Amino acid sequence: MVRDVFDPNAVSRLIGGMGIGHVRYPTAGSSHHAEAQPFYVNSPYGIVFAHNGNLINTEPLLQFMDATAHRHINTSSDSELLLNIFADNLQQTGKFRINEEDIFNAIGKLMQQCKGAYACVAMLAGFGIIAFRDPNGIRPVGMGSRKALGGGPGKDYLFASESVVADASGFGDWEDVRPGEAIIITRSSVSRRQVGQPATFAPDLFEYVYFARPDSVLDGISVYRSRMAMGDALAIEVQRVLKEKGLSVDVVIPVPDTSRVAALNLAQKLQLPYREGFIKNRYVGRTFIMPGQQMRRKNVRRKLNAMALEFAGKNILIVDDSIVRGTTSKEIIQMAKDVGAKKVIVASCAPPIRYSNVYGIDMPSRTELVAHNRTPESIAEAIGADLVIFQTLPDLVASVRQLNPSVTAFECSVFTGEYVTGGVDEEYLGRLEQLRADNVKASQHLHSSRTNPAQDDLASVVYARRELTLGCSGPANGADDTIGLHNEWNAS
Repeated sequence: MVRDVFDPNAVSRLIGGMGIGHVRYPTAGSSHHAEAQPFYVNSPYGIVFAHNGNLINTEPLLQFMDATAHRHINTSSDSELLLNIFADNLQQTGKFRINEEDIFNAIGKLMQQCKGAYACVAMLAGFGIIAFRDPNGIRPVGMGSRKALGGGPGKDYLFASESVVADASGFGDWEDVRPGEAIIITRSSVSRRQVGQPATFAPDLFEYVYFARPDSVLDGISVYRSRMAMGDALAIEVQRVLKEKGLSVDVVIPVPDTSRVAALNLAQKLQLPYREGFIKNRYVGRTFIMPGQQMRRKNVRRKLNAMALEFAGKNILIVDDSIVRGTTSKEIIQMAKDVGAKKVIVASCAPPIRYSNVYGIDMPSRTELVAHNRTPESIAEAIGADLVIFQTLPDLVASVRQLNPSVTAFECSVFTGEYVTGGVDEEYLGRLEQLRADNVKASQHLHSSRTNPAQDDLASVVYARRELTLGCSGPANGADDTIGLHNEWNAS
């Protein structure tokens, strides 16, 4: 946790009025400490950089870096690559001191060069904080402000991946960075400009299903309300399928935490009892992003415990936000049966996830996805359920879009295999899957080589909460509070 690293003693030694941080693990490249963000380049101008997302044209960009820009990339991280593209564009100005116009031009050129998903925050030494978002707006980032701490003139500003970060830190006036937009905050001004070419605005639908906290608002859409709507729509599909199969359900039980909102609405709509049958261990991180199937399986049992009282002798409807690899689902279903459930039916708020995510969510290998090349019946057999019911994609899209009709498209590639940026072919997917397999092997080797058993448990917790890019710029006397934002985020 950031709060454990930036304790009061560490914070008291920090100086300055701006900073950026990152709590996201890599989805392209390895999980080695060398790839921890933010990245930094000294030349030109001193740039610190944090990136959430994933580039899909890294091969030609690496060739450009080597042959033309003559910049050395130290890691396999596309975040470091993105930073060096930005740095090279700034260096081409040849200026002793750059201005905002130079920065906007550099980001505009970057958006022409880089394909994929990227929500970025950068800091230029002595200049200010910069944020920008890819032309499709796939990954989220927004901006909030508040009155300057300490009673000084002006405002403090913050960039973060979710609005809840601003809420928890006393920032208001939240607004999303628009697709293809760049924002520059200095001590004296806030400048923003559309620098990317027009493209289809398509935020990632999976943010609303799983990643974002329910009290966040992304692109004008309440995550909480969208999950309520998912539950209502899923209830209709569940009712239809149960009637078709001649089955009945005694109780609705959510898989904590992300499916709770949808499960409650589903239960109310079907007039069924809603019960908390699984108790969650708060000291185990998200399992689907852990490196290696063995670690994921081991930690599901550590993470959840089934209460026999709610399962014994009943037909159970378990509601989950999604089914990815099936590891968690299989263990949960077995837990329910171990404590006496008669039948276990699983309802997923998301459609079957059959394809790789290439935009920054850790689902790169199709062969690891339990729904890939499987029917709902064979998925149920694979995870040990008596029946699996999936939300339809039109219902899922409608559930999210009804809260902001101006968002006309979503990035749905994990469900459809259609990638909004283009440029994702079989060759690319093959390379990505091989890279991921190699990194998993390396991670497993790292964990197996540890001599302290307690460190294995700690390693499983490292892969924690979702991505977060954060920037803050304000008066120098607000420096301590810059890090305080991290503390409040992690505490919440």
